[in-house]
Amino acid sequence: MELPNWVPDGVDVTVPNVARAYDYFLGGYHNFAVDREFVARVEAVMPGFGRAAHANRAFLGRCVRWLVDAGVRQFLDIGSGIPTLGNVHEIAQSSAPDARVVYVDIDPVAVAHGQAILSNNPRALSIEADLRRPAEILYHPQVLDLLDFSQPVAVLLMAVLHFVPDDDDPAGIVAQLRDSLVSGSYIAISHVTESTHKQEIEEIRRLYDHTPTPGQPRTPKQVEALLDGLEIAEPGVVEVEHWHPYPGETDDSPGAALILGAVGRKP
Repeated sequence: MELPNWVPDGVDVTVPNVARAYDYFLGGYHNFAVDREFVARVEAVMPGFGRAAHANRAFLGRCVRWLVDAGVRQFLDIGSGIPTLGNVHEIAQSSAPDARVVYVDIDPVAVAHGQAILSNNPRALSIEADLRRPAEILYHPQVLDLLDFSQPVAVLLMAVLHFVPDDDDPAGIVAQLRDSLVSGSYIAISHVTESTHKQEIEEIRRLYDHTPTPGQPRTPKQVEALLDGLEIAEPGVVEVEHWHPYPGETDDSPGAALILGAVGRKP
């Protein structure tokens, strides 16, 4: 099989990959037949599941604009995925040209494409690292060169913590990130919930078990607990389409309702 030139060496294209599937859900082209077949199986279990990806992406955009309005000029986007429309640096720098953004992902396709599109942007970069080892991110030389942790930083954890099982202590990971930040910093999260459509979510979870990154949905209370020690901004932990929606933007489809979101401020 001849691969496109944007595929890094060593990438396994014989098993579905959640970053590439997410890219396909959003209408991107950095994916393969195995990823598209995986998406079709997910949609067969729950038609409209792909709306969750679009709702999550819209939430990310609103969060970044809200954080820029709050004065944030530094962003650490962990689990950023494959760049597509509405990237953090595009949104932040359109309002605040001095904003700095670091993208972090474990997927080499996401990182390689991020590095390519950021090659001429001195205020943004993309690195390969694992959320489960936050110290390697926080002390990465490129991260320390671009971000000043003596000033507020917004850490974005969008649709990534549900790929961290309880055994890897997601709350502890978020706490390490929180403790590295100064007062006035933020952590924004989105997370698949199991509070609705439990049967369908369980079937979809079993499909994700056949990828390198199985998923684990959590309840609203469990999601809120991930932001322990932070002041959660209004309206709290809610379905993402209800977090400061723009007029006419609310999406009440079943897929969109699967994602919870919240933003916490470090006091």
